[in-house]
Amino acid sequence: MRQWMHVGVVVFSVVLAACSGDKPKELLETAEFEERQMNLPHARKLYEDVIRLYPNSKEAERARAHLASLTPAQ
Repeated sequence: MRQWMHVGVVVFSVVLAACSGDKPKELLETAEFEERQMNLPHARKLYEDVIRLYPNSKEAERARAHLASLTPAQ
């Protein structure tokens, strides 16, 4: 049940990000949510997406900081 709720939140976040005019911010917030939920592989992927898609944004700077704080084992 908890897993389905988690999936629902992620899907909602992605849909919301797609409709938003501030996609880097929404993508970063989703990555931060995933990190708080200890879904570290997905958080890492989302941080990397922010950096790849919006390399010169303030969100990319924050994503780089988050990635640096994640250890390779995570």
